[in-house]
Amino acid sequence: MSIRTILVDDEPLATQGLELRLQQFDDVEIIDKCINGREAIRAIKTHKPDLVFLDIQMPGFDGFSVVQGLMEVDPPLFVFVTAYGDHALRAFEAQAVDYLMKPVDEARLADTIERVRQRLSEKQSVGEAAMFKDALAEHAPEAAAELSADGGAGGGEMASGRFEKLINIKDQGQIFRVDVDTIELIEAAGDYMVIKTGDNSLVLRETMKDLEKRLDPRRFQRVHRSTIVNLDLVKQVKPHTNGECFLVLNSGGSVKVSRSYRDVVARFVH
Repeated sequence: MSIRTILVDDEPLATQGLELRLQQFDDVEIIDKCINGREAIRAIKTHKPDLVFLDIQMPGFDGFSVVQGLMEVDPPLFVFVTAYGDHALRAFEAQAVDYLMKPVDEARLADTIERVRQRLSEKQSVGEAAMFKDALAEHAPEAAAELSADGGAGGGEMASGRFEKLINIKDQGQIFRVDVDTIELIEAAGDYMVIKTGDNSLVLRETMKDLEKRLDPRRFQRVHRSTIVNLDLVKQVKPHTNGECFLVLNSGGSVKVSRSYRDVVARFVH
């Protein structure tokens, strides 16, 4: 699969240098080059690329303005490229795939392209699943209804591609890239979430409702009004009084499951 790519930078030499480094990747196809933000927005809307390498500091529309200018369309993947390191926090908050410093290091670029391939593969899987369900609904509605009822044959694996695998958390002036597989527990504190892995706790400014949309509900379940647990990291269920129980996590910690969420415990009963 070709990765259709647009380069955006107001410095021609920087564009040429990046284009030269991208030649080592046979699947990267550069379809356009832009010298400012306004050109970039027009080109992205016209060509609908898979990937955009985007300079941050440009006259007029900067890189972040380009991202904001594409809110009404299905955006491509963005990699920010800049000579200044003080924009990293905003780049990750804008859900960029990566953030590269000029001059771009070849080994670092290779890691970025591999991350792009993974994200595009996940996106394609979700799209193929949706197309399959649409075709089934048109030509075999009874089968489509059955598929929806039981989650689909293999559909769970395809649907999981739309959920986050890494979450960028800005905490105390640093950015932590947390693998969701390592998250044991999430606790709400107002508009903040405390993300707990086996050996660390980080604070994320986000509501529980928004965070839930980013996590696979087959794995991350509420067990309390303000608590989400990774069911894959539960090693024991301990009954308690009044229909409540405790879930013992791999790290040794425990979480009470309120009666309102006791259906979660049924998942562990075979």
